[in-house]
Amino acid sequence: MPIFQRYFGIDYSGAATANHSLKGLRVYAAMDGELPIEILPPRGAKKYWNRRGIAQWLVAELLDGAPTFVGIDHAFSFPSRYFEEHQLSCHWSDFLDDFQAHWPTDRDNISVENIRQGVAGNGAERMGNARWRRLTEKRCRAKSVFHFDVQGSVAKSTHSGLPWLRYLRRQLGKRVHFWPFDGWNPPSGSSVIAEVYPALSNKIFPPDDRSPDQHDAYSVARWLQECDLTDELPAFFSPSLSDEERATCLWEGWIFGIG
Repeated sequence: MPIFQRYFGIDYSGAATANHSLKGLRVYAAMDGELPIEILPPRGAKKYWNRRGIAQWLVAELLDGAPTFVGIDHAFSFPSRYFEEHQLSCHWSDFLDDFQAHWPTDRDNISVENIRQGVAGNGAERMGNARWRRLTEKRCRAKSVFHFDVQGSVAKSTHSGLPWLRYLRRQLGKRVHFWPFDGWNPPSGSSVIAEVYPALSNKIFPPDDRSPDQHDAYSVARWLQECDLTDELPAFFSPSLSDEERATCLWEGWIFGIG
């Protein structure tokens, strides 16, 4: 029997500011056993989603209580080396508060580039190094969350998305399980928000007439749905890790689906 009733795949974008309509920001939803469909911004909004709009939409959707798995394509935390260098508490909620205080990319008219250039925020006090990688990135050979200005980088998406995870956590409280930070096994009947990596699933399904961004969001939603229908999801909630690695991932995070 499936664990969830709905599956949302979100292909993220770190371009511009939180209020900009972005072609690369896409949302697909699978429900009722049907193939995923694209979710467009509300009537009257601009043609494409902005980051603020997606966060507000997620709050409204997840408050209704229907168990939903939300997969978002950006890193949810930073490598342990970052916590050590900046002498931070190894608690994810504390990390989100500290990061938003230095990189307030959820505020109007502030972009990642504004902060990198020193004209907003205080990013200079919370920088990382492109050589630092999380355990999950080493496992799947993904780029560092601090590797900016290269093809395939998630650095901008991550630095623009983290403050919105903080927003979601504050708005939704215990209604949603942020995996794995709230524990490796979500409570029965809860919704889950987790970091995903579209490269794990976007080659499985034909792209049809979807753009790469659309197909990544579609693939995440469909893969989550199919894994649930075939009872494969429980195994992904418990990846093969040592006790020490498992403890580290409670603040570094883990990409859902990496074995």
